[in-house]
Amino acid sequence: MKAFVYGGIGKKSLEDRPKPEIRDSGDAIVKMVKTTICGTDLHILKGDVATCAPGRILGHEGIGTIESVGAGVTTFKVGDHVLISCISSCGKCEYCRRGMYSHCTTGGWILGNEIDGTQAEYVRIPHAETSLYPIPEGADEDAMVMLSDILPTGFECGVLNGKVAPGSTVAIVGAGPIGLAALLTAQLYSPAEIIMIDLDDNRLEMALKFGATRTINSAEGKAADKVKELTGGKGVDTAIEAVGVPATFELCQQIVAPGGIIANIGVHGQKVDLHLEILWSQNIAITTRLVDAVTTPMLLKTVQSGKIDPTRLITHRFKLDQILDAYDTFGRAAETKALKVIIDA
Repeated sequence: MKAFVYGGIGKKSLEDRPKPEIRDSGDAIVKMVKTTICGTDLHILKGDVATCAPGRILGHEGIGTIESVGAGVTTFKVGDHVLISCISSCGKCEYCRRGMYSHCTTGGWILGNEIDGTQAEYVRIPHAETSLYPIPEGADEDAMVMLSDILPTGFECGVLNGKVAPGSTVAIVGAGPIGLAALLTAQLYSPAEIIMIDLDDNRLEMALKFGATRTINSAEGKAADKVKELTGGKGVDTAIEAVGVPATFELCQQIVAPGGIIANIGVHGQKVDLHLEILWSQNIAITTRLVDAVTTPMLLKTVQSGKIDPTRLITHRFKLDQILDAYDTFGRAAETKALKVIIDA
């Protein structure tokens, strides 16, 4: 089969690889139909994710059709149309019983990280019964791909951890795909203000179309002052970090109001400074999270009802044999105006 392979920092290739086989009774082999590229994949290529070794097939999102199942799989059968969760969960360990599927002792974020992933023609899914979801008949396949990772990540790590509430003020630092996913799902809780902050005017324009009430271009370095102006000098109740670099986490510390929350989504590959000399008395909370995908069933129903349309995030389409072009396009988003790309396997 064809597969996209991480070869080490900055190295990537489309290769011929053996088709995966059932290893454990709970496995399923899924023939991929559609996948996508995540910002986390770019972090892997930069060397920010130490658990991902060279030679790994990347990708942790997508939909497909079950080709075979292990003897222990009873809720899915060959031919079923399924959504692949970015998080694999056994459903039995201590962490799974606490709803922390991301820390499953035999799963978690392993696809495209510790085991081969979805940017290929076929993928092996461990713990298939608790890591796959049936796709409703007639569902928009592109929308389903957005439910693998980006929508639950923006919602759980940003909106839920950030305790977005009716009438509250929210700033989302980073108007890339994950920031926009947080924007889409934050509106479920009717905040009074959602301020999007980014360096890219095109992405800020998209944010306004997606429901942002204000936008700030941070290129001039005065974003914190502008947020304070918009909030009567107080800052925001929820500051969502959706980039994963020191400067954006620093900005969140500057704009959070007393009693507010900094909700980190970004994947950080280097240390950041925490200004406790300023924040120690401010009654703030800082949250971190790896998506657990516990909200996937709820979000699936929300998308099916038309309350959220994640297909608005999709800007480009490629075939699997064009995946190197897809990575180039996604990696140069400021020039290409790319948000999410769909890759047809």
